[in-house]
Amino acid sequence: MIEHLIVLLVVLPILGAAVPPLASLRYDRVGWAVATATTLGHAAFAAALAWTVWTDGTVRYAVGGFAAPYGIELVADGLTILLVALVSAVSLGVLAYARHAGPHANTFYSQFLLLVAGLSGMTVTGDVFNLYVFLEITGLAAYGLVASGPGARSAVAALKYLVIGTIGASLYLLGVGYALAATGTLNMADLSVKLAEVGYDSTLVLTAFGLIVAGLTVKVALFPLHTWQPDAYADSLDSVSAFISALVSTVSAYALARVLFSVFTVDFLEAVPTARWALVGVACVSIVAGSGLAVAQSDVRRMLAYSSVSQFGLVIAGFAIATPLAVVGATVHLVGHAVMKGGLFAVTGIIERRTGATTVGGYAGMGGRVPVAAGVFTLLALAMVGVPPAIGFVGKWYIVLGAVDAGVWPVVVVLLASTLLTLAYFARLGERLYFAEPTITSGSTAATDGGESVSTGMIVTVVVAAVLAVALTAAVPVIDQLIDQTVFELIRQ
Repeated sequence: MIEHLIVLLVVLPILGAAVPPLASLRYDRVGWAVATATTLGHAAFAAALAWTVWTDGTVRYAVGGFAAPYGIELVADGLTILLVALVSAVSLGVLAYARHAGPHANTFYSQFLLLVAGLSGMTVTGDVFNLYVFLEITGLAAYGLVASGPGARSAVAALKYLVIGTIGASLYLLGVGYALAATGTLNMADLSVKLAEVGYDSTLVLTAFGLIVAGLTVKVALFPLHTWQPDAYADSLDSVSAFISALVSTVSAYALARVLFSVFTVDFLEAVPTARWALVGVACVSIVAGSGLAVAQSDVRRMLAYSSVSQFGLVIAGFAIATPLAVVGATVHLVGHAVMKGGLFAVTGIIERRTGATTVGGYAGMGGRVPVAAGVFTLLALAMVGVPPAIGFVGKWYIVLGAVDAGVWPVVVVLLASTLLTLAYFARLGERLYFAEPTITSGSTAATDGGESVSTGMIVTVVVAAVLAVALTAAVPVIDQLIDQTVFELIRQ
């Protein structure tokens, strides 16, 4: 069983996804129970795999017994198990939230499990073509989840996401084709060796790098390739927005880091400094533009969506700097952002259900109406700004130290400016929550329409997210140790 753990992380949710549609022939609402049982199994496998990696080191699995580089290889190392654990934890949290919040249709949970399978596959694959396969599974499931919301806005958002996501995946696949033409292999470890043999200045290699990175930056939603994200986050159901905001771009950013370090390697970035600076430049633009656009929003969920554009720019900047401190910071911020942003989207759903408020103006006076939700929102917002001892501070601090150590001063300046802008839009919301007169009264139509019940599970989910936003700071040494024997070896070569 132990040697098959890594493949079971992908196979189990795929098998689970097949159950709800079949069960629909007789039962209407078994999807949540099936998804929960499957995700608990996924979490158990993730924990067992994490222990194996922690004690024995990197785990490699040859699918079908065909050894790499000719067969398909799955790989689990310190960074991999961190992301797999994150996928399991966030999935369970969203299921706890969705138990009452819905949707309750069996088909929704089938798509939910397909998304878990796609994200898990992207995390553990050691093959660039199969990364594309799992990227498409993830995208198709995410499009369906976004479209599951009521009304035409969700359908339009899903269509926009589909079109732009397909362009990103196609760019990535073209890049893989150029890499295959240059080296004759698709295995990540084998590619790293053969790309160096071909020469980093080769036109095929440079084209492959540009296309692969461009495709993945669409999935990460860096500016100006971010246009799918605000609509997808703002116009989907609260359960969906919490799920995809926490994981989809997060795992895509991990995939980009994996390609940078495991395929092209830091040697490529040093041999082609233009590539490094181009990636740093795009990341810096995304940091500033995302923060600026977030300040200009009146809709809270769109504000949070644009905030993600900025935060992922920060993560990619840390990976592009490629020093140990910067990589630790980017990884910490990647994990922390998933918890913080997923929690923020979930708590906005609670506030909307209780009060009908969806805009910055509508949040006026809601600190007294929904004190627990408002308190959680405030704590998560402070964590996003980077107020210590929250995880948001630690990630930013390590990235700043890494940028200073590498002499990449533009990242330092941009990060500080972005922090001030982040403080500006969250402070505006905090002021409205606690110091403004209510614009939505308890007897108004908006409050009546939004006055849905909120379950204990929904409240517990967002409270746990808020606690983790602070408690994860204590786990930073563990994160450092997890990636010390994998990514750091690649950086120091």
